Amino acid sequence: MTKLRLAAALSMLALLAGCGPGEDKASSGPAATGARSQVWVAGSSTVAPFASRVSETLSRKTGGQAAKVESLGTGGGFKAFCGGTGSNFPDIATASRPIKASEFDACQAAGVTDIAEIKIGYDGIVIVTAKTGADFDFKRADLYRALAAEVPAGAGFSANKAATWKEVNASLPAQRITVYGPPPTSGTRDAFVELAMEAGAAEIDQLKALKSSDEPQFKQKAGTIRTGAWIDAGENDNAIIGTLTKTPGALGVVGYSFLDNNRDGVKAAKVGGVEPTYDAIASGDYPLSRSLFIYVKKANIPLIPGIKDYVAEFVSDAAAGKGGYLVSRGLITLPEADHAAIKQAAIDLPALARPAK
Repeated sequence: MTKLRLAAALSMLALLAGCGPGEDKASSGPAATGARSQVWVAGSSTVAPFASRVSETLSRKTGGQAAKVESLGTGGGFKAFCGGTGSNFPDIATASRPIKASEFDACQAAGVTDIAEIKIGYDGIVIVTAKTGADFDFKRADLYRALAAEVPAGAGFSANKAATWKEVNASLPAQRITVYGPPPTSGTRDAFVELAMEAGAAEIDQLKALKSSDEPQFKQKAGTIRTGAWIDAGENDNAIIGTLTKTPGALGVVGYSFLDNNRDGVKAAKVGGVEPTYDAIASGDYPLSRSLFIYVKKANIPLIPGIKDYVAEFVSDAAAGKGGYLVSRGLITLPEADHAAIKQAAIDLPALARPAK
């Protein structure tokens, strides 16, 4: 029994001899500290296909590990990205709208204090239906009147009871108002509210006056979407496309790239008489056009190999330039001068100032 105790004591001394003062051998090393060798990208469902293609292409070029790309929605991506620095949090957030002041502040509070914003191109929010469905040409006010939870009634507001598109505008088809779209965490949803709902509401005299007198109240009235007419369909725009092909008369709200890659099954509505084409979105003529971004957490660059390489590939001529491989996925490229500036920004990674709102 004494020999056994002596052997155990000697084994323990040998183990402790291999550790420095205050060091727990079991907690050292990459596996224990949670370090990783894979770039982690999270955010917009619209940007996700572009981010994945960049990941695959870079991995083939270098032979390295492909980046992990998560589709959480723009809001969900910022929430994860702003959780902190280090290997437990995403290195890059993808977004289909600019970061909000509240999200920037959340980053700062969690120690994510040095962020670079890089615009990668443009996208259009498109309203699609099955290819065999009716044709639509919406005014933005039509979209507000059909989808807002409350609409003007006399001097006030009442619950929206419009059942068909024709009730909203006599020139539209007499089919039931059913729209499948992304949830509140999505940048596509945010942009649709701003570019379609709020802009449409501002075309109505009563709401235009409300915007001038009480903008927060205006935003609440203009941006609250009614359930039933709008059905949250998750962050996967491909699922919305699939639903439309099986649901006659339903419409969906997706990014342009999902239309561009599914033209055999769906078609787009016009907005303000303008079709969502590549050129119309790039020029801003299409009313529901927006910018797309990636945000880089500079504190993670020394910790995670490959972040700068990934960013450089994303904005390269081969990827995001005119005729680049992301164009085939539906990305609307930046003008040449803007693209040159963005490539330089991907090298310099200038710190982002707090947004105004």
